[in-house]
Amino acid sequence: MATDHATLLTEATQHMPMGVLDSYRFWGDESIFVESLQGGGFTASDGRTFVDYRLGYGPIILGYRDARVDSAVINAIQNIGTVCGFSTPMDTEVVRRIKKMCPQVEKMRFANSGTEAVMGAVRVARGFTRRDRILVVEGGFHGLYDEMMWRSDEDGVVPFGGGLPESTRQNVDFIELNDAAGLEHALANGAPVAAVVLEPIMGNSGSISATPDYMRALREACTRHGALLIMDEVKTGFRVAKGGAQQHYGVFADLSTYAKAMGNGYPVAAFGGRAEVMDVISFDAGGVTHGGTYTANLIALSAARATLEILDETDALETVFEVGRKHRELLGRVFTHFGVQHTFAGPDSMFGVHFSETVPLSWRDWKKTDAPLYTAFCKQLIRRGVMLEPDSREPWFFCEAHEQVDLGWLEDMAHQSMAAALDARAVGH
Repeated sequence: MATDHATLLTEATQHMPMGVLDSYRFWGDESIFVESLQGGGFTASDGRTFVDYRLGYGPIILGYRDARVDSAVINAIQNIGTVCGFSTPMDTEVVRRIKKMCPQVEKMRFANSGTEAVMGAVRVARGFTRRDRILVVEGGFHGLYDEMMWRSDEDGVVPFGGGLPESTRQNVDFIELNDAAGLEHALANGAPVAAVVLEPIMGNSGSISATPDYMRALREACTRHGALLIMDEVKTGFRVAKGGAQQHYGVFADLSTYAKAMGNGYPVAAFGGRAEVMDVISFDAGGVTHGGTYTANLIALSAARATLEILDETDALETVFEVGRKHRELLGRVFTHFGVQHTFAGPDSMFGVHFSETVPLSWRDWKKTDAPLYTAFCKQLIRRGVMLEPDSREPWFFCEAHEQVDLGWLEDMAHQSMAAALDARAVGH
């Protein structure tokens, strides 16, 4: 029986801060509670159905409850187990597959989330270089741990919320995407840099992307200054190409992080890179420690094994690209019809929509876009059964199951939504 979301939130608030288990799930009175998920959409607890372009912030690359992946997980649970505290042959099997798809990875370790993967990569970079300072491209997102929860804004570098000691800020400095001169200045001045960390295609800034020239300059500068290059592919890995953003650019990192699409929604992550760098993980004096009770658990690994096999050996990813291309064209027609200036950033499998005359090249460029109109448009779409993040810093994510979306219906909903958003703006709401 359908249950009103306000009732569910009132009850949940008695048991959890804000009534949710993840702060980003809190949408105030419009917070969503999900009853079931399937393919490219879901049914909410109040009975409404949605086509979903959030896809859990990007993990779903095939579709919710994909039978091929779920069957592999069920088989592992029934015939092997879940967690044992020892290694299994599946560990090596999954790494071999990733190395085939991402040849810059020579050795790898697993983790349970993108946050953990980034923590592991940064620790390894510091252990290898014997340096502490890291450079982070502003506007990127690298997990919810203290050191990565500082950000640039008009007031300088500020914490992303409370509970962050000032001491966690002291070894982090920020640079602007696509600013080669600023990168060189940061590397040449101050304490020696252990690593530069960036999302080449920023999954939390509307897929604003590094230019090919910047990526080549970044690689050269890191090598020249003895800093490692860490590419955070938690969102782009196995989504924007079989080999991720690094295949897309033809520029390769010393260390890479993965999560999200590698398990089609199961909690699995990894980081890896050059063998000589990764081999700093050891019990030797000064060696880096890495581990975790649930690291490489068999549920996660069996999901990764099945998902990566599908992405590597079928045309699933090509289908995702084609679906995204059709959606990009559809939205472009709607925006053009209403005379709304617009640009798209990033690849077809996770593009960003920006109401601006030119494609943003950095987080600072994004701040100049008409983000309020985009938010109003998205909220109208949500009322009509199209789910996405109402914030232009979050891309539209696509999965193989979106091939079944009725594009005629979607274009009609987009027309209605933009008309309503513009009407509301005209009367000052």
